[in-house]
Amino acid sequence: MGGVCTGDETELARMGYKQELKRDLTLMQNFGVSFSIISILTGIPPMFFFGLTTGGPAVMVWGFIVVAFFTMLIGLAMAEICSAHPTSGGPYYWAAMISKPQGAPFASWVTGWFNLLGQIAVTTGIGFSCADFISTAATITSNYEPNAPKTIGIYAAVLFAQGMINTFGVHIRKYMNTVSVWWHVFGTTSIIVSILAAAPKLQSGKFVFRTFIDSTGVDGIGWSQRASPAYVAVIGILMAQYTLLGFDASAHMTEETHNAAMSGPIGIVMSISVSAILGWFLILGLLFAIQDYETTVKSPTGQPVTQIFLDTVGEKGGIVLMVIIIGAMLFCGAFSITSNSRMMYAFSRDGAIPGSKFLNKVDHRWRSPIRAVWLVCALSFILGLPSFGSSVAFSAATSIATIGLYTSYGLPIALRVIYADRFVRGPFHLGKLSYPISIAAVLWIAFISVAFCLPELNPVSTKTLNYAPVAVGIVLTYALGYWTLSARRWFTGPIKQIAEKDKSIDSADSAEPVVMSEKTDFLVM
Repeated sequence: MGGVCTGDETELARMGYKQELKRDLTLMQNFGVSFSIISILTGIPPMFFFGLTTGGPAVMVWGFIVVAFFTMLIGLAMAEICSAHPTSGGPYYWAAMISKPQGAPFASWVTGWFNLLGQIAVTTGIGFSCADFISTAATITSNYEPNAPKTIGIYAAVLFAQGMINTFGVHIRKYMNTVSVWWHVFGTTSIIVSILAAAPKLQSGKFVFRTFIDSTGVDGIGWSQRASPAYVAVIGILMAQYTLLGFDASAHMTEETHNAAMSGPIGIVMSISVSAILGWFLILGLLFAIQDYETTVKSPTGQPVTQIFLDTVGEKGGIVLMVIIIGAMLFCGAFSITSNSRMMYAFSRDGAIPGSKFLNKVDHRWRSPIRAVWLVCALSFILGLPSFGSSVAFSAATSIATIGLYTSYGLPIALRVIYADRFVRGPFHLGKLSYPISIAAVLWIAFISVAFCLPELNPVSTKTLNYAPVAVGIVLTYALGYWTLSARRWFTGPIKQIAEKDKSIDSADSAEPVVMSEKTDFLVM
């Protein structure tokens, strides 16, 4: 850049990092990445069967509102921290900066591994859903018969295409971002309007808002009988919580965003807000358009949402609506790999991942961490293989993603509460509401982390076991074991690429003014 530095680069240098990634995203494009990864069209349709059978319409409708409220609290707490530390490391970097020096490496290490687990599981769930919906769409007007090997091939092709976009498509990413946002907004609206307008009949308000259904019993005895309806409602909110996931992408993209200390936080809050509103109306539209509950749940297509399309708009219309969903999933997966690879790049930049010297390279031509991109694709493919042919394995993958990411969100928020005196706020802050919002966010994360480890089907057997706690336990054991045996001796937390003496930059040479946090306050009251 010819020695000329922007305010964002000055801020990044203050945190000890060089500007290596291409910084060309605006606030709306930063929002678009998180909005596209949350992707209500990727979260709700694949989980619709789970919602219909685990609590039914009442839990889906009211549970989504409850989850959206607490997710917004989490987002606000994260946005405040992101504003203070706008770097692609996201939560794991925040944990190090907020902790006391002696505990910073360990806090950063644990947070980073949970975030990495969640990111890979999210990419897996997105790719799996996309492959499954492509297979389902292919059966509508043809004799195509999907099976596990065919769907695995589609899954591999989806990940490969998204990996290629993240390898060679960095220069068109911001345009894809804009297309993705409008695709989701108009696509969701089109689906809702189409199925409601074409439905031969609409379900009653009583069915949509008050009907509780428990089909969690393999032998007919569900958890509402063995335990209580509250148990079913608690595990039933997984659909909503999994849908409203991935907004940390705005933080991971801050090193590629202009005015990052404000754009990143606003991107987080906006993506949750818009997704929550559109998601709730999508759930209502799908529930009102159900023609027959039993036919929908036991659809020969394997997807209740596809059956709703066929029952309302017919085969040709159904294909169009399926294409809208598949397109959203392709956008979502591509941006998920973008976010995931940035986190892996940042974590390897600090030496926390085996093979860090190989992974922490940014391609100078494409300005993208290409090696991290393809490792993400490979790990996601491997993690997704057990899910084919097993709805239990898929719901476990969604639980893993939810627990992993939300735990990584919760740890720096908890540290912000514990070490409140150490926290130096950025331009986006919550004022007097900061402390209570942060506490509520941490408590909700602790609650769902336990809830989503509980068995989903009754009775519990090797075929119905929720494997989420097993996967989370393996990663936690690895992270803690590796830390105890080796990493505690050499991992010191985020590594500074720029020495203290090199951080000062003559503001007179800056291409744009340096915006300091104390000069631009955004107070949420």
